[in-house]
Amino acid sequence: MSKYKVDITGINTSEIKVLTNEEMTELFVLYQQGDISAKEKLISGNLKLVLSILRSFNRSDINLDDLFQVGVIGLIKAIDNFDLSYGLKLSTYAVPLIIGEIKRYIRDNTAMRVSRSIKDLAYQIIKFKDAYMAKNGIEPKYSVIATELGIEEYKIAFALDALKDPTSIFEPIYNDGGDTIYLFDQIADNKDKNSDKDMLISLRRALLKIKEREKSILLERFIVGKTQMEIANELGISQAQVSRIEKSAIENVRKLIK
Repeated sequence: MSKYKVDITGINTSEIKVLTNEEMTELFVLYQQGDISAKEKLISGNLKLVLSILRSFNRSDINLDDLFQVGVIGLIKAIDNFDLSYGLKLSTYAVPLIIGEIKRYIRDNTAMRVSRSIKDLAYQIIKFKDAYMAKNGIEPKYSVIATELGIEEYKIAFALDALKDPTSIFEPIYNDGGDTIYLFDQIADNKDKNSDKDMLISLRRALLKIKEREKSILLERFIVGKTQMEIANELGISQAQVSRIEKSAIENVRKLIK
């Protein structure tokens, strides 16, 4: 197991405490009531999540201490913005933010190389999905893949993402013959922090007002990271229907936060 250990200067990673779901829930309640010490405990109790992600970035020319600090920034952002009412695990919400911070740092400093183990996992997932579809005629749910391969669900999207080429921010992600939605439209502008907080509050309120199916699809698409086809298979509807519901949900949210 030692080859999987991540060494961080000044930190004995083997002694890092891991919080249970119940402990995290209690700490989030305290933190949202203004208890700053609860936030510190949440950060400390989720450092192993950051460390587990660092294993996937195998670069001899990148300092792991630096990547760890950057990953912790992503973790802090996740803790600050996490909402218990959505019923998600913190890891599900935090992993994309942590990975995003690390990838951004690596992209700004050097070229990135994803570890062979993550690529191998991605190929295992694809192989299982192909075999499952050939036998059952539908794509397997993430829960089925996770059980079959003995991994956590959040690692599925992460592994598959490792095989993707970089995408332009001006890449169109939806077009129904009218206005085109670009990837750029989904990227937040972080220049005005107060504006970001106001927008986040407005977004949360808007999500409470739209239809339950619309909210569910938005969360599955943009938080969990599932494709429209995966959602369609789970709901028993067509990809075109998922696309229409997603567009309607985005439009309704935009109207509510104006």
